[in-house]
Amino acid sequence: MALATTGRAEAVTYSVDQVLPFDPIGEARRNWELNDWRATDAMSAATSITRANQLVMARINEALAPFDLTFSRFEALALLHFTRRGSLPLGKMGDRLMVHPTSVTNAIDRLERDELVRRVPHADDRRTVLAEITDEGRRVVAKAADALADIEFGLAGLSAETLRALDDAIFTLRHDAGDFADEESR
Repeated sequence: MALATTGRAEAVTYSVDQVLPFDPIGEARRNWELNDWRATDAMSAATSITRANQLVMARINEALAPFDLTFSRFEALALLHFTRRGSLPLGKMGDRLMVHPTSVTNAIDRLERDELVRRVPHADDRRTVLAEITDEGRRVVAKAADALADIEFGLAGLSAETLRALDDAIFTLRHDAGDFADEESR
């Protein structure tokens, strides 16, 4: 997996185009086994999940590029689109998207610059600022959602059964890690 920096210290991308003549995760597994290191299956699974995330995110971001969106900005727009009033406090957005408040601020800054959202004061709490989706934001997020559906969110080629099994396994991992409390929330 070749690293390619994009010029900023915090922005690192991973090669998705390079085709190796061998499976590097399989090679790592063999090396772990040869060295009698523990948790070989967990290492292989974690490394596979990490690599799969890189591949899926590259496909998602490619599908969103025509809309000048990243996945994080798409998620923010989708969240606002799904609300009853089309607006939420920025803090609540961070909680729902499970990201740091700075990430929400950065996403909303960019979406506001692109006129897909606007900041509005909260009607009952002067200290609270709401992000509100615009009509253009609703149009763009619907088209972007179609583009993601067209590529099956980067998972095209996996059967419905495999997708459900993968989702169930990761659901269990997330629940057991304390990502959410209510196991019945599905």
